[in-house]
Amino acid sequence: MQELVLVQPGRTVDRFAVAQDEEDELAREAAPADTKREFEERLAECGPLAYRVARGVLRNTADAEDVAQEALLRAYSKFDRLRDRNRFRAWLVRIAFRLALDRLRSGKRRELRDTLWSQPVRQPLGATAEDLAVSNEFQAHLENALAELPDKLRLVLLLAAMEGHTIDEIASMLGISTGTVKSRIFYARRQLAEKLQCHANTIRTR
Repeated sequence: MQELVLVQPGRTVDRFAVAQDEEDELAREAAPADTKREFEERLAECGPLAYRVARGVLRNTADAEDVAQEALLRAYSKFDRLRDRNRFRAWLVRIAFRLALDRLRSGKRRELRDTLWSQPVRQPLGATAEDLAVSNEFQAHLENALAELPDKLRLVLLLAAMEGHTIDEIASMLGISTGTVKSRIFYARRQLAEKLQCHANTIRTR
């Protein structure tokens, strides 16, 4: 009998795969007898979250579904060693987030600029080749600057700016206080602004 895993409401996958990931620090060796049943119970509550996190990063349904499926497969393969089952939601978010970033860096989706800024800079009619080159360079620098942020800062920024979650929602999702969420968003935006300012200064000195 095939095993089914929920990706989105009404969507399932029929295989489990063992994969290495960066979540081993939350794992232990002891495995309970009812691992499968407990996983399914938690998946019913949190499963669609993997898709929403991936969708928030990638802005593409097909890629997000692929990443969500892989995140759930990895979560299942490591679930029997998860130390604190109450942190399943935060653990799943981290898996999906890192996989989505890997997919983003591979070049399959690069649409961060318009989603991070409420009023994106648009090219005027008659923009020169030099203008377009500068714009493309800025977008590439923005993506690089985001990638350089510490994971905990990048995660809350993307959940807030791209996925549109509120402070309270992010706090509940990650199991941290609202004050911590606000602090991380503040420092993430400040570091990002500093990196972009350095880039702007470089352009002006050319």
